[in-house]
Amino acid sequence: MRRVSVVGNSGSGKSTMAETLASRLAVDHVELDRLFHLPGWTELPLDDFRRQVADLIGTDGWVVDGNYLAVRDLVWARADTVVWMDPPRAVVMARVISRSLARVLLQRELWNGNREGWRFLLSTDPAKSIIAWAWTQHRAYRDRYSAAMNDPALAHLTFLRLRSASDAERWLAAVEKQPRS
Repeated sequence: MRRVSVVGNSGSGKSTMAETLASRLAVDHVELDRLFHLPGWTELPLDDFRRQVADLIGTDGWVVDGNYLAVRDLVWARADTVVWMDPPRAVVMARVISRSLARVLLQRELWNGNREGWRFLLSTDPAKSIIAWAWTQHRAYRDRYSAAMNDPALAHLTFLRLRSASDAERWLAAVEKQPRS
């Protein structure tokens, strides 16, 4: 396991898992949101996004964190493992709501100077609110990654579905820490 894609709904624990796993494997952590969301919430053009991701995954080892279909073909063609973070919807929603509320109140930066504001928190539009996104996408992610696990075209990948924080902790405990080169 040297090239890992970590996927799952917002609030599922993707970034925490990816960061910890990258440290254990002594490889780079590639956060797709950080690449895609430029200052002022501007989106990186897809050709540029694909080019940047291709460059970053051209190395021998990495952990990519994110669900972008625009680059999934690139990432999964090179990956050896997909870790699917899949806690129950209630857990996801509690995490997303508390995290977003803290970000708004404390004006915490996400990436590239971007911050969530009250309009992000209170909107019911999934394109504008991470809370609405997490609610509406929960079933879609479950359907997508369940199908991927059973797709013969993806047989080169080892899929791991982690449904709770304790599952994630147990699995990470079994992943030996690698020395940084």
